[in-house]
Amino acid sequence: MKKMTLVMMAALALLVSAVAGDACALAISRAEVEAGALVPASWFKAEPMSFADLAERVEPAVVNISTSKKMRGGGMAIPRFGPRDPFDDFFERFFDQGMVPREQVQHSLGSGFIIDRDGTILTNNHVVSQADQIEVVLSDGRKFKAEVVGRDEKTDIAVIRIKADGDLPVVALGNSKTLRPGDWVMAIGNPFGLEHTVTVGVVSAKGRVIGGGPYARFIQTDASINPGNSGGPLFNLKGEVIGINTMIYAAGQGIGFAIPIDMATSMLPELISKGSFSHGWLGVAIQTITPELARSFNLKDEKGALITEVFGGSPAAEAGLRRGDVIVKFDGEKVDDPMDLSVAVGQTKPGAEAKVKFLRSGEEKELTVKIGTQDKATAERGKVEPSPWSRGKADMLGLVVREITPEEARGLDVPENFRGVVVSRVEPGSSVESADVRSGDVILEINGDRIQTMEDYAKATEKLKEGQMVRLFIKRGRSSIYLAFKL
Repeated sequence: MKKMTLVMMAALALLVSAVAGDACALAISRAEVEAGALVPASWFKAEPMSFADLAERVEPAVVNISTSKKMRGGGMAIPRFGPRDPFDDFFERFFDQGMVPREQVQHSLGSGFIIDRDGTILTNNHVVSQADQIEVVLSDGRKFKAEVVGRDEKTDIAVIRIKADGDLPVVALGNSKTLRPGDWVMAIGNPFGLEHTVTVGVVSAKGRVIGGGPYARFIQTDASINPGNSGGPLFNLKGEVIGINTMIYAAGQGIGFAIPIDMATSMLPELISKGSFSHGWLGVAIQTITPELARSFNLKDEKGALITEVFGGSPAAEAGLRRGDVIVKFDGEKVDDPMDLSVAVGQTKPGAEAKVKFLRSGEEKELTVKIGTQDKATAERGKVEPSPWSRGKADMLGLVVREITPEEARGLDVPENFRGVVVSRVEPGSSVESADVRSGDVILEINGDRIQTMEDYAKATEKLKEGQMVRLFIKRGRSSIYLAFKL
């Protein structure tokens, strides 16, 4: 009875305090309620009854960015004000034959925020990329021409600058690492060209990987983010920017993503001084560890980044890393999956040394690697699909295989004397199909045994028994990956 009375008193106190505008002025003390263990103490942490004061304080530093780009080509419609007359044919031929150059101007809108009183503004690269003209509009209506100071396509971060007389309002940059799912956040931007719109919500998740680039682990929020919000700030309750609003999830509703501000902060000095950012390069191809691969490599869990290829002459090769190694820590930071490693390496300055902890044949090892420059990486590896054959009966693995032809080998960017076995057909419904083995894959290893000929393949498969874990190392196009499945 006593507990019920205390609950009613606490509820009444909260209602009265809300009406009075003071969420902390309770009719009963916190100690009394905590003593009864009725509600968690965290419920009594003061939160704003309104975001108006916060918005009013930070809004002046949020800007509207409009860009224009001249584009040539495309037909020009001839205006018609009445029935067709003899001059119509003349004008259509005049324009269609290119006698008068046709030019269209493409416009786009975005947002940004001032980070320095000299007019330095942070935004998304896709907001200003390839723009011929950039115009910035402040909250007080003043307009300025802006120029790009630095930008990085891989992280979608850009810095622009305006020249204005006198000091400009600026935002404070916070720490995105301290964010937790459930924290309040506020976004300000120009959705659909509607200037300085305020939306609020919470952090829904951190570290989201949604295919937004090789170094992108996004903050997910349910604060409304729409076209035109791109490049705008995501604030915490202190009024600090903890993210750059970047994209929305088209298939969902109320799901937006922001780049963690910590990433931008680490890149700013180089973007401003050099106009670009040099991402670190390790020189390995990596993949996710599946439960089947973990068992085949005798790993305790699926955490880490599995190396499928070490590029010749790369920092990884010089340091002694090998294919099949599983990187679990980079420069003191845990590596739970390939994206962790990509982000960590990409944010490391070229020339810096980093300690790499990895597993090799189940044994933990550590070495030091000198990070290289990504610009030295080999050109993008194109995808070349060998021609599949579809005849024959599937073997115990559920595959039809044959030796690779010299023509197919040349298309794989391999040495002239390369030999291997290519998959002609995958049996529908087989375990190997579930493991994502495809026609055209070149099998290089089976459970560590090297495969160069049909004889090698036959010997390796003869060792296999039903119920055994099978690990394949294959070449697909110009990439190499591990696949594992239970026979």
